Amino acid sequence: MQKIRSTFTLSDYMIDELNSVAKEMNVKKSHIIEDALSMYFDYMDLKVAEKRLNDKADKVINTDELYEEFGI
Repeated sequence: MQKIRSTFTLSDYMIDELNSVAKEMNVKKSHIIEDALSMYFDYMDLKVAEKRLNDKADKVINTDELYEEFGI
């Protein structure tokens, strides 16, 4: 996977926490941020799935209907 440099702004508190954890764990700050974002995106995937599941306007189909629709 290609790495792309990015610039963003964080509060001084977050920077202090990031620096502290990176030093304590002896890892790069970018590694901590990448892991944190990965966990956050997994969490957001769950939230999106829950939102869709609870959307009364979104039709839920059973597996038989799904297989039929895709010719399986």
